[in-house]
Amino acid sequence: MIPVRTGLLGGSFNPAHGGHRRITRFAIEALDLDEAWWLVSPGNPLKPKKGMAPLAARLASAQAIARRTRIVPTAIERDLGTRYTVDTLRALQRRYPKREFVWLMGSDNLAQFHLWRKWRTIARMMPIAVIARPGYDDTALASPAMAWLRRYRVPKASLSKGGRWSAPALVLLRFDPDPRSATAIRRADPGWALRYSGHSPRDNVTHHLVACEEGA
Repeated sequence: MIPVRTGLLGGSFNPAHGGHRRITRFAIEALDLDEAWWLVSPGNPLKPKKGMAPLAARLASAQAIARRTRIVPTAIERDLGTRYTVDTLRALQRRYPKREFVWLMGSDNLAQFHLWRKWRTIARMMPIAVIARPGYDDTALASPAMAWLRRYRVPKASLSKGGRWSAPALVLLRFDPDPRSATAIRRADPGWALRYSGHSPRDNVTHHLVACEEGA
C-alpha cells in the first residue's frame, strides 16, 4: 500500500492568513505531497499567552483560509495531550503508521530550532522542509541547528513520489517572498477573533468539536 505523504505545519495560526495558505500549497506541489495538515497549537511554549485568541477561533480561521485546497487544519494536539513538537510527532507516527510525514517550517523557525525540546530527535524522526521567509534566511543559515543539519541537506527531488524517505534529511525550498504575518493582521484588526465568537468548529482530522469557550 502506498503511504499517504503528509506535510505538517505547526503554529498558533493567530489568525491563519493567506501567507500560510500560499507557502503550504507551494510545499505540497514542490514535494509532491498528498496533503498537508496545519497543526493549530493549543499553546506554543515559545510564545506568550497574552494576545492569543481561543483555540476554536484560531481553528475556525484556519478552516476558512484552507477551503478548496489539500490543506487540513486540525487541533489534534488538544486530543493527544501534547505540548511539545517532539511529543506530537511521536504520537502522530504511532497513530497513523500508514502515513509518511514531513515537517514543514519557515526559515524563522529554523533560526530558533535549536531552542526546541529535543530538536535533533525531531530531525531524526522525519524529513524537514524549510520554506524561505523574508528577513530570516541569513539568521537561519547561521543558526546552531543549521550547522548540524547542513550535512543532511538533500535536493527536493529526493522527496518526490516514488522516492524513499529517510531522516535526518533537510530540504530548502525557495519561492517568491510573502510578507504577510499574523502579527500585522492582529495590529490592523485586533478584534478578528470576535467574528468566530460562538462558533464551535469540527476538527477535520479527529472529527471532534472544539468548543468556542476553549482558551489558547
